[in-house]
Amino acid sequence: MTGSSSAADATERFGVSNLNRVRRHPERAHYDRATVHDILDRGLVAHVAFVDQGRPIVIPMTYGRDDDRIYLHGARKGRVATATNGEPVSIGVTLVDGLVIARSLFDSSMNYRAVVIHGRAVELEHRAERLHALRCISEHVLPGRWDEVREPSEQELKGTVVLAVEIEAASAKVRAHGVGHGNEPGDERVWAGVIPISTTVGSPMQDPEVPAGVPVPPSVVRMCGGG
Repeated sequence: MTGSSSAADATERFGVSNLNRVRRHPERAHYDRATVHDILDRGLVAHVAFVDQGRPIVIPMTYGRDDDRIYLHGARKGRVATATNGEPVSIGVTLVDGLVIARSLFDSSMNYRAVVIHGRAVELEHRAERLHALRCISEHVLPGRWDEVREPSEQELKGTVVLAVEIEAASAKVRAHGVGHGNEPGDERVWAGVIPISTTVGSPMQDPEVPAGVPVPPSVVRMCGGG
């Protein structure tokens, strides 16, 4: 039973090491795959960190996920494409859920869900793998859109670098509670509370070059709450 439990734990959780251990407020740390995957699936922008010519670089990028693999793409001559192939990268995704307004600046904070992952970026060479990765990215941003439009042309594929990052280590950190209060005199007379923050989707704005009568596609309708 012990061996079976350990194997299940290894499947459900990422291992904890000096690379991904949460040191500040460790009680907020989550290493289970379910939490990590959920935050990644809800996010839209990943900040990808790598080293280029001896300097740290961070680039915000769209992404897609397939199990423990993150897909990225960029222009073939872009820095993320020329500097990262085979090299270590770190990827962060953050969801801000609220501003925590305390009675002092020191105690003020945010409610958030954040993930940091570590792995190596490897360029995908095979056409089928590249298309699968691009589909994952497209479906992450706007589910259903891939099947509504043509596949990338050969020229578009030639100019695009597609990277896969296997998650070697990951941790999530979550704060989801109210105000922490200090004990300085007079603080009790200062307002405190939480300002919730949420992301909303507005109505689609049609491009002026779209001919009259072209219907809004189902992927956009669903994204905008129409079904």
